[in-house]
Amino acid sequence: MKTTISLIAVLVGSLSAPLSHAADDHYGDFPVTVKGYSGDRTDSTAYTGQVARHLLHNSLKKLAARGGGEPDEELEARMMAYYAGEDDGREILDPTTQGGFVIAQSRIDEISAGNNLSGKAYGGAVTGWPGAMTGAEVLEFMIGKAAAADQGFDVLTGYDYPQLISKFLMGAVFYNQAVDNYLDERLAPDVKPNDKPYSEGAPYTGKEHVWDEAFGYFGAPAHALSLTPEQAYGIAKADEAFMDAADYDSDGEVDLYREMTYAHAYYAADADKSGETDYLHTIIQAFLDGRRLITSAEGEALTDEQLAALQSHADTIKSNWEKVIAEAAFKYAGSVYKDLNKLNIIVESDGDPREAFRDYAKHWGELKGFTLALQTGGKDLGATAVELNRLIGYGPVLLGGGKGGQVAGIDADGNYTMGDAVTMGDYAVNMIKVQRLLADSFDLKALKNDATAELHDVMESLNESQSAETD
Repeated sequence: MKTTISLIAVLVGSLSAPLSHAADDHYGDFPVTVKGYSGDRTDSTAYTGQVARHLLHNSLKKLAARGGGEPDEELEARMMAYYAGEDDGREILDPTTQGGFVIAQSRIDEISAGNNLSGKAYGGAVTGWPGAMTGAEVLEFMIGKAAAADQGFDVLTGYDYPQLISKFLMGAVFYNQAVDNYLDERLAPDVKPNDKPYSEGAPYTGKEHVWDEAFGYFGAPAHALSLTPEQAYGIAKADEAFMDAADYDSDGEVDLYREMTYAHAYYAADADKSGETDYLHTIIQAFLDGRRLITSAEGEALTDEQLAALQSHADTIKSNWEKVIAEAAFKYAGSVYKDLNKLNIIVESDGDPREAFRDYAKHWGELKGFTLALQTGGKDLGATAVELNRLIGYGPVLLGGGKGGQVAGIDADGNYTMGDAVTMGDYAVNMIKVQRLLADSFDLKALKNDATAELHDVMESLNESQSAETD
């Protein structure tokens, strides 16, 4: 009788569990392999600090859109608390509960305490932004400007600071830390070795934690392999239609540590919705395969063969992550191209361009942020980076272009200086050239908002227009 009851209980339990979930699809629950570990942890997986930084980023983006159009020291201080502070009690401003999409945590400390973004930001010079600043300095400079802008938008320069801050920060912190630190220097055999704990008393080895931290920066739910691109994308939007897909453990809440989509995992899913790519699953599978390889060493130093295999998984992650960012830049170059054509029609018909110009500024901020992010991965992009920066410029070309039509630099007082710009028609051509450069340099496949086929017709139209003006 007891056997029958137990069997029924097992069957009921299995029926109530989500059928799509399988341990092989989940990043986590890796056993403790540290030799001599005496604690009570049974799972060696840990990337809470990385998720905390995703929440700092999301919250900072929200704050960047709250300016009233005048310098605001209080708002700037609050933004800096999320960027450079380590204080307890910082509220999670995004994501928050939306209808039936219920979020489990409300404060960043509930995930991990004492984290900031500035200490992990890219320390190299950012040549695509005026002022010869480091990545960390560019972000702080943008924060100061955002606090004084009207809802984060500066009409005089065309800068959308929430987008610029967000897209560049994802590269300067998450991408840079993962691909140029954890999946690079820290994979060396004598750096954070696998036969020693990451730190004294830690339940994970050096290599286990290094790998986990890189995974955390990508921003995927632990069960991402069991999700479609549409589901992973919808989870990032906190769309209640995707609550069941997010809630892996079926407890009625979305755990921001293991069940949420952030940052580049979201953009991987966005590209994959095209049906032409599989960036999300390719990257997650490589992370899983690499972590299982490390775990299989059972706390011993990795052999040369194991290190070589681990590096191969890292290379897969790095190359596909780079493509994800390039695909996003490609998409927004297409959006900027469409915006410029729309603005041209509005201006020629004496219409009101304000709404269309605002869309243009938003898309330009996304384009610029992603192209700057591409340059923070520790890989010398050479002529590709130079050409991207020249085609896009320091700022969007303002209405009409011409004299004083584009940001050219920053003076000693931190004010923007304006320089001459190409026409908006020529700048539209630049956007097509940006798409071609990205597609060719990074072998892109999703190619959303592809305008490259229009280059010949646009060039002919511009030539005809210029000929007519000189007749």
